Amino acid sequence: MSNFDDIFEPAPQAEDFDKEAWAAKKKAERDERYATADATAEEICTDGGKFRDYLDVQAKFHRYSATNALLILHDNKNASKLGDKDFWRDQGVYIKRQEFGRPIKIVESNGEYTRDDGSIGVSYNIKRVYDISQTTARTRAPQAVSHDARALLNALIYKRPAPVQSVDELPNGIDAVYDREQNAVFVRRGLSANDLFCGLSKALAQAELARTGEEHTEENAGFKAQCVSYILGKEFGVDVSGYAFEAPADFLRTDDPQTIRAELTDIRDTAYDISARMMRSLEQSKAPRQSEQER
Repeated sequence: MSNFDDIFEPAPQAEDFDKEAWAAKKKAERDERYATADATAEEICTDGGKFRDYLDVQAKFHRYSATNALLILHDNKNASKLGDKDFWRDQGVYIKRQEFGRPIKIVESNGEYTRDDGSIGVSYNIKRVYDISQTTARTRAPQAVSHDARALLNALIYKRPAPVQSVDELPNGIDAVYDREQNAVFVRRGLSANDLFCGLSKALAQAELARTGEEHTEENAGFKAQCVSYILGKEFGVDVSGYAFEAPADFLRTDDPQTIRAELTDIRDTAYDISARMMRSLEQSKAPRQSEQER
């Protein structure tokens, strides 16, 4: 039998709220999430398969930070579409009862604040999101991404960070290379669309890293560029089966997980910047065709 006696109890007053206890609870929750991200970062750098899994997650959720990609990988690496309970409710679906207590907990900025010393800080909250598989929505097999090859390659070189020049041959038969001294990308002629995208995206990523990175070494930039190229390939439906990550780079093997997260952030930000330019180019290339169809 239901008990309704509680409706006669007085509602808790504002003075009953323990602000310090609440703040301590929130801090403990944030600390746990950052510790999880750090542990996951260390784990992927000792296992090539898990490192590829991380890149796959970052490719699916390219708008999410590297830290949140690590948290998604830890909580549900197969996630495909995320939203909080309000997002899913607005879609007309709901979180399954048995899944409500199993959210993917990510870190979300809550805006800036002024510290006691006058400096500016950023506060963070923990946000609970759920994958579509945890909702009542009918899940469908994801459709393969497909783009016209020429449009995709034009998008890749849209507002490129360095000039691109075609040549007949390159050392060791490589497909493309970034020459930092000349600040130019050289691409071997006669490549297939897929090989051209993979080679060119790596070279352009190196050019981007050289432009934005404060500490640039060829070895580190080469591995980061490979990661960026892989993320872009996964995002835009290019065959990336030829990429190998059996041995993550030595510079990622460190006892400082925050350094690892910073390097992963560099990879994520570079991929995001190139991806954003590509999306603008692809949208612009669609606009004329849509206008023709509307006439």
